Amino acid sequence: MSTVTRRGLLGAATGALSLAACAKPAASTLVPGAPAYDGEVVFGHGVASGDPLPTRVILWTRVTPKTGSGPIPVRYDVFGASDGATPLLSGLTSADAAHDFCVKVDITGLSPATAYLYRFTALTSAGEVTSPDGRTRTTAASGTAPVKLGVASCANWQFGKFNAYKALAAEPGLDAIVFLGDYLYEYGIDGYGAETAQALGRLHDPITEIVTLGDYRMRHAQYKSDPDLQAAHASAPWICTWDDHESTNDSYRTGAQNHNPEEGEGDWSDRKQAALQAYFEWMPMRNPASGDITSAVWRSFSFGDVATVYATETRLTGRSQTIGWSEVISATEDPSEIAAQATAHMQVISDPARTMLGAAQEAWLGAALAESAKAGKTWQVLANQVVMARVAMPDFTQSLTPEQIAAQPIPQVQQMIGFSALGLPWNLDAWDGYPAARERLYDSVEAAGARLVTLAGDTHTAWANTLADSDGKRVGVEFGCTSITSPGLGDYVTGIPDLGEQFAAANAEVDWFDPTGHGYTIVTLTPEKVTGAFVKVSSIVEDAFEVETVATFEGTPLDMGISGLTRTS
Repeated sequence: MSTVTRRGLLGAATGALSLAACAKPAASTLVPGAPAYDGEVVFGHGVASGDPLPTRVILWTRVTPKTGSGPIPVRYDVFGASDGATPLLSGLTSADAAHDFCVKVDITGLSPATAYLYRFTALTSAGEVTSPDGRTRTTAASGTAPVKLGVASCANWQFGKFNAYKALAAEPGLDAIVFLGDYLYEYGIDGYGAETAQALGRLHDPITEIVTLGDYRMRHAQYKSDPDLQAAHASAPWICTWDDHESTNDSYRTGAQNHNPEEGEGDWSDRKQAALQAYFEWMPMRNPASGDITSAVWRSFSFGDVATVYATETRLTGRSQTIGWSEVISATEDPSEIAAQATAHMQVISDPARTMLGAAQEAWLGAALAESAKAGKTWQVLANQVVMARVAMPDFTQSLTPEQIAAQPIPQVQQMIGFSALGLPWNLDAWDGYPAARERLYDSVEAAGARLVTLAGDTHTAWANTLADSDGKRVGVEFGCTSITSPGLGDYVTGIPDLGEQFAAANAEVDWFDPTGHGYTIVTLTPEKVTGAFVKVSSIVEDAFEVETVATFEGTPLDMGISGLTRTS
């Protein structure tokens, strides 16, 4: 266990570069020789890179005008990782109000498996204003060098400090950071996390729930003002996908649990498009190709001969409406009636027409898995938002003492205790709520001969799972990361020290479950094994904290598929 310190930007190797083109910039390309900006500007939101490929990467920043008006000329420079003085590549673009003064450049002509430094410079009449430096890295085109990924999700500003981002920024040798969703949260200061936010003086901006384009832009700006998030973005390229809170809670293709037109929140399609526009402006990822569905951002990233990473979209394009348990549990207290209603509910949940990915993405993923496996890549890695393993709650009526049951202060937890005796899946917002779609995915994995490694976020808890299909045949492994700040099950179900062990004992697919704490997962892939190391920070309410790896699991490739997970520490 060690106290974290912020590190400098490190890297090695340089390569020859060609002049980059801005394939789909977030701001209009500036005509060379255009006049300097007549006003004061700052780089208040850091720099970022993302969507790394063997010869290209997205670079991002935001230039904030303090005075003046009009577009702001911006130069971008790319350097070798060990030389931040002599640019290997430079170009000119601009920041403007139409894109919230965000700059996004698709740099091309880079060398594979190579680290670079980069920075932006705003050209003003008072002189040049320079951004902080960032570090990025291209992926390998071939070879078997190890691939090291930082995996994170669920960062709620109101629930605490972003200490986990600070620790993640200090991780040496990351090839990429994979972010699985809930980069920000939509609630106002009186919503989710309000009590903690008041105590910490860490309130959302704007103070109301975000609904309009201006709201979403303001919330993105607030989150990226955090120095620890800025450090994580500057340390490595990110592969990003959203979950629900980037739009609103429990979103799906045609609506969301937390979208309420009757309360003046307008049409869902308008709100969804506002959320997407702000996301594309503020995040270091490629925009959808012209003519594509705006939310159709599923894409793949090749890491040499070791792995292909697939970033999925499981919310806004193909997901059927989430159908939870709340109505079943609250309708009656009669156990036999609850059991009958639950059985009927599961029949609805199991409808083959229900989809998580949608038909187009299902077809794309099946073909992409087959292509990767046929090319001889060892691992097929699904950067997926929600837990894929089958998970039922332990029978708390048997495993908890009467004193433990009586001590649960939250009414929903008391309801959950009785329901747990049925042995049914609890989280129907995960793949458990879309079992037919999960089986179709597993069929694609088997048909492709893929070695599936699934990454999951969403639950604010940590998981090591060995996945199996409905016949009990092993199809892959899963590493579920805990949250950056958002509270997990252990924050609500209290006074049960062996809660994680109870979940593992009750579920054949769960090797390990940790319901408390905050941090991230380091996933390392080699031709010989895949390793998931679960990292926690000791505090999200104090500036000082320590970092600890609390568990490590690994799996090995087989001729057909993958072994189960083995705990190594």
